[in-house]
Amino acid sequence: MKLQQRKTRLRAAALGALAVSGALVLTACGSDDNSGSTGGTGTKTSAASDVKCDGAKGQLRASGSSAQKNAMDLWAKGYMAACSGVEINYKSSSSGEGIVAFNQGTVGYAGSDSPLKPAEVADSKKVCSGGQGIDLPMVGGPIAVGYHLEGIDNLVLDGPTLAKIFSTKIKTWDDPAIKKLNPGAKLPSKAIQPFHRSEDSGTTENLSKYLTASAPGDWKYPIGKSWPAPGGQAAAGSAGVSQQVKQVDGSIGYFELSYATSQKISTVKIDTGAGAPVEATPDNASKAIAAAKVVGTGSDLSLKLDYTTKAEGAYPIVLVTYEIVCDKGNKAGTLGTVKSFLNYTASDEGQKQLSTAGYAPIPAEINAKVRKTLATIS
Repeated sequence: MKLQQRKTRLRAAALGALAVSGALVLTACGSDDNSGSTGGTGTKTSAASDVKCDGAKGQLRASGSSAQKNAMDLWAKGYMAACSGVEINYKSSSSGEGIVAFNQGTVGYAGSDSPLKPAEVADSKKVCSGGQGIDLPMVGGPIAVGYHLEGIDNLVLDGPTLAKIFSTKIKTWDDPAIKKLNPGAKLPSKAIQPFHRSEDSGTTENLSKYLTASAPGDWKYPIGKSWPAPGGQAAAGSAGVSQQVKQVDGSIGYFELSYATSQKISTVKIDTGAGAPVEATPDNASKAIAAAKVVGTGSDLSLKLDYTTKAEGAYPIVLVTYEIVCDKGNKAGTLGTVKSFLNYTASDEGQKQLSTAGYAPIPAEINAKVRKTLATIS
């Protein structure tokens, strides 16, 4: 009987995942159609300012992180309206898939929520003639922990409690650990249904880094793009996880703030040990990202983040997503467009656009290094 029940649950989960995947395909198709001349309402997209189209031409294909998809859509529409005849085609998949595509030479650049691993750098030398892949931080933002719990619109959790929820050691919403962080809240004795990403994901990796740093006694799983803990349910992409949380009462999941904002999903405030719990906002994420240090060598600008910050108002579950390009050996047919487009995204005007989509700009000091590096790629 138990085996049959398990099969039934797996079948239901598979059907749910299929439905989510279908929704994602539609989303991805929409993002690939970057004509940029009109928005969905038929309103003509305004040309972005601070754009230099010199050297840009034809179609530039890119792929990777779904975390930066909304930023890329925003940037690409404004850029293409400014640079007639140029098409930016960013396919939202995952950081892992983007890096594979980059190292196979099928895209001009890749988006990734984590910097390249040494083995990935080694692979990149096959397509970066005389050079290698490097990481350019371009988009910052909070990873929101979204939840759906009828009657509860204000919820505080900390690292250890989140670690126990996502590893299914805490199973109901009225667990003493949750009650302690939310005195006065009428928490129901309802089962918690945690959702995580089904595919390799930089968002997963950054959440794992936070849980490892903030709850070392409760989260002892390896840090990586794959979900490491037992239990929970999987969904594809940030869009899939957020859709499940939106639909399922008693659920909790993680995704970029823009997905929570667009679907009106409540988000958890994090007790960091500071004077007050911290909400996931672009400004609060910027306070945490501002303390990031460049740890990449040469022209690589990968960053180290402090996930245990107790600074007032600093939201600790953040990610920085990178654009991965060749420092040398970029394809001649796309080099001009890569430099032109990424110079715009790293410009003051480009970075200002991020807050409108729920992201956090890269700190000015680091962003200046990105622009300096872009000037040297060849």
